[in-house]
Amino acid sequence: MRIVVAGGTGLIGSKVVALLRARGHDAVPAAPETGFDTITGRGVKDALQAADVVIDVTNRVVFDPEEVMNFFTTSTRTLLDAGRDAGVQHHVLLSIVGVDRLSHPGYLNAKAAQERLVAGSGLSFTTVRSTQFFENLPAMGAGMVRDDEIVLPAADLQPIAAADVTAALIEVVSSTPRDGVVEIAGPERDSFARFIRPVLAAQGDVRPVRTDATAGYFGVPIVRDSLVPLGEARIGRTTFDDWSASQAS
Repeated sequence: MRIVVAGGTGLIGSKVVALLRARGHDAVPAAPETGFDTITGRGVKDALQAADVVIDVTNRVVFDPEEVMNFFTTSTRTLLDAGRDAGVQHHVLLSIVGVDRLSHPGYLNAKAAQERLVAGSGLSFTTVRSTQFFENLPAMGAGMVRDDEIVLPAADLQPIAAADVTAALIEVVSSTPRDGVVEIAGPERDSFARFIRPVLAAQGDVRPVRTDATAGYFGVPIVRDSLVPLGEARIGRTTFDDWSASQAS
């Protein structure tokens, strides 16, 4: 199949392109550095010509509500319109577990708006909601500093390896469109501290780590199960300890 990976040079996108090519597909990494811009539309129509599938793993981590909403809605409309014109048979979107349950001005609301655009597009689609990536845990911890200590929410995580996210996306691409949501998560559910503390320690960060019931998730109020699947989910193979060992080797 010809598969266009929007965001195909990033953490997940580059892995998806490599695995698709290894399996014999014509995988196109689409990103600004390859002449593909979903905001201006530059290169999008040409890239999607004769495409069977579009995988959207584009991302922009900004916290200004208007800016992030504009990015995800404009980018998504550009891809959907071009995909419709090109006769794309399956639009696959990578999203976030919990985005349907959490409402907060900024990133989460923008991702929820993105999901609604895809679901209402008339195209066959599958939305893959993932928990947080192991690879993003260091940045999460570093972003939760308060008075020279790390203050974590009293909530659970069920993080997943980027390689397992990639495998799940490839499996979805190889299957019939769900016209709905698939959730994916790592094999272990535990507290923020269980995952954040050793990641920071491995980087030499010796600041105290504590849990605070009033702490939110980058400004978003959460409860214990806000960021983990509540129902059926596809579970990745890589444990946190195995991933940590791979980073140290």
